[in-house]
Amino acid sequence: MIGIGAGDPEHVTVQAIRALNHVEVLFVVSKGPEKKDLVRLRREICDRYIERPDYRIVEIPDAARDRRPRDYRAEVDAWRVRRAALWEPAILEELRDGGCGGFLVWGDPSLYDGTLSVLEQIRVAGNVELDYEVVPGISSVQALAAKHRIALNRIGGAIQITTGRRLAEGFPEEADDVVVMLDGGCTFREVALSGIDIYWGAYVGTDDELLLAGELSEVSDEIERAREEVRRRKGWIMDTYLLRRHERG
Repeated sequence: MIGIGAGDPEHVTVQAIRALNHVEVLFVVSKGPEKKDLVRLRREICDRYIERPDYRIVEIPDAARDRRPRDYRAEVDAWRVRRAALWEPAILEELRDGGCGGFLVWGDPSLYDGTLSVLEQIRVAGNVELDYEVVPGISSVQALAAKHRIALNRIGGAIQITTGRRLAEGFPEEADDVVVMLDGGCTFREVALSGIDIYWGAYVGTDDELLLAGELSEVSDEIERAREEVRRRKGWIMDTYLLRRHERG
C-alpha cells in the first residue's frame, strides 16, 4: 500500500518511488467517470517515476455505497466487505504466486482511508496468501498547512482531526484548532461564525488548487461559492480545512 500524496506528483516520497519500482501490478480503485481525474493523476505519477517497463495498472471498480444511510458505521462496514469481494479476485487473477502488487492511496493510508481495513479483511479470510506493507504519504492536512504557511498547532496546544459529519454535531468544546476532512457540504456554517478563522483548500497540490483564508464570518460565503462552482465544473469536490478559534482571553 503506497501513499502518493495529496495530488502534486512531487509529494511522492523516495520510499514510495522505490516501492513503485518494486511492484509488478498496481491496483487502482476507479470511482466512476466523475472522478476519472484521480485515475489520470495516478497514471501520471506511475509514468513519471516507474522505470521498469513491465509493470501493469489494473483498475478495480469501486463498490456501491449509500451516502445517506441511517446507520453510518454499519454501512461503512458493509461497504468494506463489498470492496473486499471485488479486490480479492483481482489480486488472485492478476498476481502470480509470490508476486508483488501495490494499491495507490491518496494522501496517507493511515488517515481516513479504508484500504488498510479492506486488505486486512482479505488477509484474514485466508483465500489469498497475503502480506502487506504500508508506505506513508503526505496527507492533504500537511499540504494544506504548507500552502497556507501555518503550523497546525499553537504553543502548547493540541489539534483535533475530524470529519464534516462529526463537526455537524458541534465545534469540539475543548478544541481550539480543528482540521476537517470529508465534508460533503459546508458544515463550517453550522458552527459559530464569530471568533473563528478558517484556512480552506480544495484539490490541494493539483492544477485545480483553490485556497482561501480569513475570519469565518467574512469568507464563508466566498468559500461556498467556490465549492459550488468547482462542483458544477468537475462533478465532485475534494477539500480540507482548519478551523482556528481566536485566542481565549
